[in-house]
Amino acid sequence: MLIPMAEGNETRVNEFILMSFSSLPIKIQSLLFVTFLIIYLITLIGNSLIILVTLADSMLHSPMYFFLRNLSFLEIGFNLVIVPKMLGTLLAQDTTISFLGCVIQMYFFFFFGVAECFLLATMAYDRYAAICNPLHYAVVMNQRTCAKLAAASWFPGFPVATVQTTWLFSFPFCGTNKVNHFFCDSPPVLRLVCANTALFEIYAIIGTILVVMTPCVLILCSYTRIAAAILKIPSAKGKQKAFSTCSSHLLVVSLFYVSSSLTYFRPKSNNSPESKKLLSLSYTIVTPMLNPIIYSLRNNEVKNALSRTFHKAIGLRNCIL
Repeated sequence: MLIPMAEGNETRVNEFILMSFSSLPIKIQSLLFVTFLIIYLITLIGNSLIILVTLADSMLHSPMYFFLRNLSFLEIGFNLVIVPKMLGTLLAQDTTISFLGCVIQMYFFFFFGVAECFLLATMAYDRYAAICNPLHYAVVMNQRTCAKLAAASWFPGFPVATVQTTWLFSFPFCGTNKVNHFFCDSPPVLRLVCANTALFEIYAIIGTILVVMTPCVLILCSYTRIAAAILKIPSAKGKQKAFSTCSSHLLVVSLFYVSSSLTYFRPKSNNSPESKKLLSLSYTIVTPMLNPIIYSLRNNEVKNALSRTFHKAIGLRNCIL
């Protein structure tokens, strides 16, 4: 709802309308609802299993799985912020979101997104320490260090989300309150502002580059050293074993950075709202679903732990019965 103000063309926005996929026929929207619901449930179940198994199985009480557990927490949070509202717009055609709801959604979208960038860099450093300094790995990556690295990964999300969200929603809005997206992302909301946003846009571009590129550079440095260390291993079996310990993470990093870069770093002339929606689906919905699948199917330790946990649960059930 738009409430006219006393002066000029400014309006006080009480709610926004998420256009989502409203331009599509109802049958297509119903199909999308079923598809996204299945993906959402797989994401929640898969990431929850990763968390439970890495906690329950003592064989997975290592830094690598500690950070993987953090990643699964992030993916669950990321999905909870975006997907339920999107499913509501598809099922019940409830496209409205309150002003405060939009603020909260955007805040946590930035928070989880930034935290994931830095956590992926931390996981790359963990793989570097494991492969390049195996004799000192247990000392370097002790429990206290892991906790500090995890906290350092989560922390940058708070200032970035606070500054970007507070600044954007301090602008006056005028004209339409229709957000041409399936969630409150910064670019489509910014288009509704009726003020000079040049300084904010410069900040947003610089901030996005720093948030994306800083972890990316750290990841590239880690994997450059890892590749050099693997090439020095004399046996083919040893090289394969070393590479297998970081292949899952490398695949997850590639999926995340390729999809987010295509969304936010494409030229505006090639970035129509509909194409951005499709690209946004890749890192908001698809990637969080693929992460637990990648780590479980490509990691024998996780597969074995899942099997042990499953058999323990069956045995406990039989004892109770």
